[in-house]
Amino acid sequence: MKNWFSSLTIFSSIQWLFFIFANTVVVPISIASAFELPPETFEMMLRISLTVTGIVCIFQGLLGHRLPVMEGHSGVLWGVILNLALSAPAMGMSLPAVGGGIATGVLLACLFTLLLAAFNGIALLRALFSPMVMSVYLFLLTFQLIFIFFKGMLKVNESGTLDTAISLYSIAIVIFVIALKVKGNKTISNFSILIGLIVGWLGFSLLFPHEQAQTVKSSISFVMFPLGKPNLEIGIITVTFFAVVINLSNTITSILAGAELLQEKPTNKQFRYSFAITSIFTAMGTGFGLVPYTPFTSSIGFLQSTRIFERLPFLLGGGLLTLIGLVPVFGSFLVTMPITVGNAVLFVAYLQLFGTSFSSLNGYTFNSNTIFRLAVPVLAGVCLMNSSPAMFTELPVVIQPIISNGLIIGVVISILLERFVRWHAYEIENI
Repeated sequence: MKNWFSSLTIFSSIQWLFFIFANTVVVPISIASAFELPPETFEMMLRISLTVTGIVCIFQGLLGHRLPVMEGHSGVLWGVILNLALSAPAMGMSLPAVGGGIATGVLLACLFTLLLAAFNGIALLRALFSPMVMSVYLFLLTFQLIFIFFKGMLKVNESGTLDTAISLYSIAIVIFVIALKVKGNKTISNFSILIGLIVGWLGFSLLFPHEQAQTVKSSISFVMFPLGKPNLEIGIITVTFFAVVINLSNTITSILAGAELLQEKPTNKQFRYSFAITSIFTAMGTGFGLVPYTPFTSSIGFLQSTRIFERLPFLLGGGLLTLIGLVPVFGSFLVTMPITVGNAVLFVAYLQLFGTSFSSLNGYTFNSNTIFRLAVPVLAGVCLMNSSPAMFTELPVVIQPIISNGLIIGVVISILLERFVRWHAYEIENI
């Protein structure tokens, strides 16, 4: 108990708070905008998102995987849901109809996952998502996150042109945080993320005071299933269910990578409990229009940047986030943090994830034949990430969000290659 209020614990907890907050706040904002929800509903989604995210982090840290790995809104499902919302007119469907189908698909996937956890079916998933598939997933996740946060740290004007001053400031923050990480002493290096956020925020306020900050009102109205009541839109349900099941690989990867970083060996119980907690909170969040939850593999990059592996700061950070969601004045203050600053700092944190991806290949050797087991899924996924979704408009609308998602397609290709190609037969090159 004596370490609860040490300076190291306090600053580490605040650093975790900013990390979890920065990864959470944009998601409900974008979903509410895509589904054209009124301001009071958006405010409800934002505050419940902060509250529930903090709580689920605590549950995972204490009862689930028991690792300092953030639980947050799935980036894969976030993209799928946004794509479905944007595709609603082409499908001849209303936004509530699409949202209701999404809710049904997510709830069915949660039930499926709970059954896997209850009847020890996690071993089947772990067999499906082999180490090579996990490596492919890590590489693709790294690229996807880097693309997102690189774009996010650059300010684009309404005319579509780059705001040079703010964008250069974001690049300066990136250089500043990297310098702190590489050149700073142990303490400064460990808190480079927190220092970068605070200094970047203060500097932004001084240099760009004209930039309008977002605010959150103190009164909200609670609405169940704000995106749409559950329905039987089979196409939407199928796409959503499939995306949630594929995203289960993220939980396996996160636990394996987190345990390896902490030099631990995860147990089957950790996997089962983690899946169960994620499914329960995802089902709860779906009732309030939240994107499904998942352990963040990107937390590994954050841990590698900070080198602070204790669970206590992580748990306190989750508790602080819950407090912010419950107390409006705290949320109103943190939401004023410039999005470009948060993205610039997270860009640096996620550069570390590339090292995790690379180290996951330890034990593998490649030649001109076997390199295809890595190159095909990774590069195909990256190509799709950089392709416009408009390219796929001639395909059935209900499968467009899946086909255009580079991460999902890359993982599926990797699974197929690992299941149907006997790679060991090609490990010795034919001369």
